[in-house]
Amino acid sequence: MNFLEKRIAKDGIVKPGNVLKVDSFLNHQMDIALMEEIGREFHRRFADQPITKVLTIEASGIGIACFVAKEFGVPMVFAKKSKSINIEGEMYIAEVESFTHKNKNQIIVSKKFLGSEDHLLIIDDFLANGCALQGLISIAEEAGASVEGLGIVIEKGFQIGGRVIRNLGYRLESLAIVDAMDPETGTITFREQ
Repeated sequence: MNFLEKRIAKDGIVKPGNVLKVDSFLNHQMDIALMEEIGREFHRRFADQPITKVLTIEASGIGIACFVAKEFGVPMVFAKKSKSINIEGEMYIAEVESFTHKNKNQIIVSKKFLGSEDHLLIIDDFLANGCALQGLISIAEEAGASVEGLGIVIEKGFQIGGRVIRNLGYRLESLAIVDAMDPETGTITFREQ
């Protein structure tokens, strides 16, 4: 069991509907030492790639992506889920459906922050159905940027997202892959990696 799987087993809470709550350490309250370790691990896994920017989606991916970008010494860009008055100029836009929130959002990145010279590492906290990643890939492709890899903190291996993204030919690295969860016992089964 790796460092993250141990933490999920210790503090993760399984809820009905294939929900894994990790808000006490990952995506509401953040354990900074754990975030640093996650950043180092993604850097180790993608050190062979010429990463120029880390791309994520608001909100839960931002904190994680910051620690990853720090390890690479590059900027972090996040897709916004709504247009605000301070986003100006041309934008890349994609539509994504959220498994957690059961809604669709347009995600937006200003064209001044992504271009054909960029080599991207896309980072997110969870991978379920793969919609968020596909939206970020779509924005990267529209920008002409190269997607060098995708890093996921927790992949729900029993859902289709990981299979879909890997079948598209992308290098996908998940720090923990959950193959099964039982809300009655709280048991979490991790895939051997």
